[in-house]
This record gives sequence, C-alpha cells and structure tokens, in this order.
Amino acid sequence: MLDEILRRAEQGGFLAHRDLVRLLTVDDREFESVREAAYRVKLREIGPLVSLRGLIEIGNVCRKNCFYCGIRSGNREVRRYELTEDQIVAAARIAVDYDYGSLVLQGGERSDAPFVELIERAVRRIKALPGKPLGITLSLGEQSFETYRRWREAGAHRYLLRIEASSRELYAKLHPADHSYDDRVAALHMLRDAGYQVGTGVMSGLPWQTVDDLAGDIEFFRELDVDMIGMGPYIVHHATPLGREFPDFGRDPAKQLGIGLRMIAATRLAMPTVNIASTTALQTLSADGRERGLLTGANVIMPNIGVLEHRKDYLLYENKPGTDENADEARRKLEKAIGAIGETIRYGEWGDSHHFAERTKKGVK
Repeated sequence: MLDEILRRAEQGGFLAHRDLVRLLTVDDREFESVREAAYRVKLREIGPLVSLRGLIEIGNVCRKNCFYCGIRSGNREVRRYELTEDQIVAAARIAVDYDYGSLVLQGGERSDAPFVELIERAVRRIKALPGKPLGITLSLGEQSFETYRRWREAGAHRYLLRIEASSRELYAKLHPADHSYDDRVAALHMLRDAGYQVGTGVMSGLPWQTVDDLAGDIEFFRELDVDMIGMGPYIVHHATPLGREFPDFGRDPAKQLGIGLRMIAATRLAMPTVNIASTTALQTLSADGRERGLLTGANVIMPNIGVLEHRKDYLLYENKPGTDENADEARRKLEKAIGAIGETIRYGEWGDSHHFAERTKKGVK
C-alpha cells in the first residue's frame, strides 16, 4: 500500500486523508522510502536549491496570549523590546550585502496605529535600498484588510500567518477564549484578496494532537491553496500554561523531530510546488535538523540577521539555537552545511513559490 501511495504521489496523484495518515505513521525504516520520494519530488519541481530569507525579529510585544508561546502577553518573565525603524532598515541592509534576495519581518501581533505606520515606513525604505531589490515577507499576525493593503502597497508581497492547528477543537485548547479560529481563517482569505503570496503553518507533536489532526492540517493547506508553509515541531516553553500543564511533553527530541520531518515529507508529496521552510525548531531538536528538513523536501531557510542583543528576548520556545551567533557567523555555517548535503543556495533571488506562479498563470487570485 505504501509503495502505491508513493508512486501515485510522485505522478501527481491526489492523496486522500487515509493516504496522508499512512505517510505520517510510517516507522523509521519505511520513512526512508517516504523521504526519498518527497526529495525526488522536490528535485523535480524545484531542484537541489535553497532560498534564504533573512529573518528580522522586530519586537516581542504581543497582544495575543497563546498558551504555548514564550512571548505571550501574559508572560512577565520576558524583557520586552521593539526595534526602531532605523534598526529594522539597518538589519535589512545585511540581507542586501549578503545577497540573500529576501527577508522576513517577524514580530509579536500588534495592530495599533503607530505599529502599522512603522511597518509601512520600514517596508518602503527597505524597498528603496540600493542594490538588488529585496523580496519582503511579513509575519505580523492578524490585521485589518486595510492594514494588509497598506503594507502590500508599500512593497511587501508575501505574508506568513500560521494557523498553528487547523482543528477547531485543538485550536481552542491552545488559545484563550477571545482568540477566534474564524478570524484567523478570515485573515488568510483577506491576505489572498490583498494580493499577497499566502503562507500558513502548524505545530506538530502537540498535546492532544492526533494523526488525523496532522493529516487534516495538510488538507487545510491544500484547501486554502496556500503558496508557502512554515511548520515545525512543538517545543516546550516553561513560562506558558501549556508548558506548566505538560512540563515533560515533547521532551523526546528524536520523536518530535521524526513527526516534524514526516509532516514535511507528506506535505511535499501532497503539494509538490509550494515553498516549505526548514525551521529553526528542527535545528533545536538536532544540530543537523534543518539540513535533514531540506533532504526531506523543504526548500527555504531563514537565517537570523536581526539585532544580536535581542535574540534571547525572542524565544517562542526553549533552547532556541543561534541566539549568540552574529549574522556573518550564521551565514558561514549555513553555507558549509548546505554545501555538505549537495544543495545550492539561490543567492540574489526572491525565491517565490512555483505554486504561486502556477496559480497566477491560471488566473486564480
């Protein structure tokens, strides 16, 4: 049965829910066949290529109070910070100097007028930097359609808004009552209407989560017809309600990594042309986690180019690597690691997803 699923997936066939469940529950021996099939699909559709997004964590002030997140508004242990406009633009210059081609502005969720205006001004200034124009991805949470439109007109063209759990029931267990699943989904639709390439993502290996939930997550990506996906294994943060309720949950790195890699492989087989990030959470669980993600079907990595002194203030989960590494050191290590697995960095390119090109060619918004 597994061989038939992989054959059908490689030929572009539809993967039903039961097929996804089978892919996500393979043992370690079977997983090698799944990984190889997913990597062959990546090579066929994208090539042995890695797109870089210079990551700038612009601030950890957040109006949300999600039960799993280290920068939740209720966490009083966090030293809050906000980068200035000049600091954001200075960090963006690093992406230009390193020829990364693209960057991501990521931060806690805020929607106040000064924040909206800050992002708009910063994006305009980044687009005007001398050198090759940078592609700009935003990951700044739920906003109004007007805000999305303003940021799009300023020059941002991709937006990542993770759902974290596509199951309504699981979403409700991970968020306070005033956090709306429907609002989150509506925001994803607004982003498409505002003209962005749209990304979303989930955590894998969560308390209460079933394999049916994980298969449903992939179906959610497919139903929304998203262009890019950023997902990673759940890792505990002690200063969160979830961390206090399940202090030892997910403490088996090999298990959590295995779930994360299975999600990458199954998603690549189900959605051959989307961009899939190999996240820092994978690297947290294993020193070569990001490289293993690439060899399982991912094609995007986001090296941190933000302000070094604030890296330890932006901990969504514990034991995040690279918090004491400057941008140049991170680049050198990344080049060496990616070259060692036979992949090539796509310097100087925006790295838009092939799925987006297909979708726009068909005239689908």
